[in-house]
Amino acid sequence: MGQIDDLANRYVDEWTPLNPAGATFIGVPDHDDKLDDLSPEGFEAHAELTRRTLAELDPVEPETERENVAKDAMMERLGLELARLDAGDVASGLNVISSPVHELRMVFDLMPTQGEQAVANISARLAAFPHALDQYRRTLLDQAAKGNVSASVQMVEVAEQCAAWTDPNRDNFFHRLADGLTADGALATELQRNAAAATAATAGFGDFLRTELAPLGREKQAAGEELYSRASQYFLGARVDQAETYAWGFEELARLEREMRIVAAEIAGPGASVDQAVAVLDADPARRIPGKEAFRDWMQALADKAVSELNGTHFDIPDPVRAIECCLSPTSDGAIYYTAPSEDFSRPGRMWWAVPEGQTEFSTWREVTTVYHEGVPGHHLQIGQTIYRAELLNRWQRLLCFCSGHSEGWALYAERLMDDLGYLADPGDRLGMLDGQALRASRVIVDIGMHLELEIPRDNPFGFHPGERWTPELGWEFLRAHTRMDEEVLRFEWKRYLGWPGQAPSYKIGERIWLQARDDARARQGADFDLKTFHRTALDLGALGLDPLRKALDRL
Repeated sequence: MGQIDDLANRYVDEWTPLNPAGATFIGVPDHDDKLDDLSPEGFEAHAELTRRTLAELDPVEPETERENVAKDAMMERLGLELARLDAGDVASGLNVISSPVHELRMVFDLMPTQGEQAVANISARLAAFPHALDQYRRTLLDQAAKGNVSASVQMVEVAEQCAAWTDPNRDNFFHRLADGLTADGALATELQRNAAAATAATAGFGDFLRTELAPLGREKQAAGEELYSRASQYFLGARVDQAETYAWGFEELARLEREMRIVAAEIAGPGASVDQAVAVLDADPARRIPGKEAFRDWMQALADKAVSELNGTHFDIPDPVRAIECCLSPTSDGAIYYTAPSEDFSRPGRMWWAVPEGQTEFSTWREVTTVYHEGVPGHHLQIGQTIYRAELLNRWQRLLCFCSGHSEGWALYAERLMDDLGYLADPGDRLGMLDGQALRASRVIVDIGMHLELEIPRDNPFGFHPGERWTPELGWEFLRAHTRMDEEVLRFEWKRYLGWPGQAPSYKIGERIWLQARDDARARQGADFDLKTFHRTALDLGALGLDPLRKALDRL
């Protein structure tokens, strides 16, 4: 083990005590009874660790190609993370899907629940919830005094989520968590008391957001060029030309919609529109599943089938990575997401669905591609294999390195790959994949357009409000016109884009860069190019920014 690996492993050792909830997310034990320090001092401690690690890493010369990749990954990821910390982006960032309050709530989903010690850890974390939210409240006010604030609308939306989590007639998250645990005597009494305290603190935090912080927030949801450029580079791990990418988004969406019309004709007859094909699919009882538990079971069966059939043919999947769990989130936020296995694989990788309130039926034709995205060959294969490759990757690479463009780009690439491999031969399933791709292309247009308040091209292929400037309202109108998600799910997506600038385009732009990397490798290797070998080689590099990924592949 060289100096770079030593620094990387030491960073993990020092990071976990600063981020106990994060330690649970990555499966590192012995921190499950604590929560993160969300005070301004806590954020500064994180920045100082990152700053010191970069200073020590910078002069170190890699001795091997493996170390070269590791250093490039760390310098790029930690460098951008520090820039965002120093700018206040991390401490002030608050939106409907990603913030410290969401991470505090979600960490309970991943905690062990069996045995007295496990219950005691959950109780301790519930007890720590009010203090953590008080710290976060102080941080948000501190950042607001410096002029670093999120949009007021996002604060109000998160306040509404806090209300849903704590309402006895809605998610009632903390009390339901406590009621589902087995505890006796003093521990049972303590657990209920701490659940009540966490409930009250979360409801109070929502009130703080609505009444005290929101009046200090930005009136506009548009991030502006400076913040957007920083966010885009962070989420992609690459610098892209925003104007060129914006124009490409229109071209890509138009291409996808042409493909969708061809598939629509297969489903509903010659000349049928996409909406007519969707109506045919939605009317087919064989493609609808009533009840979220039954839908979870359907996803599980499809995920297991993909693992079984792809292993040994298109991928070599390590034994511990072959287990995946499909789960229903205890909240109703509308998000679909993946959580990684623990470092020792005692907790498997999991695909989660936070079913929106009121949704009782599910369309399988829309979600076959989602299972491949979240499972195998998507996130579960990519992330699980990275955690497993201890002989190739240091602990920072395996546990802490993450780039949305790399991960989400791969998962979208995996959906397209499954089509190429024949797994989406059913026209309905293929239309579901194309509709999902169209959503991601729409995100590129809407996210860049809304946050930079660009002019809508006068010659755009859809004749959509030519020459006008993007607003959130036009973003919603465009998404409704070009995607076919349930309205409540799409509305959550739209709110997420507005509050999390630069993240949503990382899927489609990431896929674009993955495809370019594959094409470049094929051009370099000619007749020697082998797709399975390319996938194995690329994934064995671990997670890294997309610019470092391309550089590493170019050297191989």
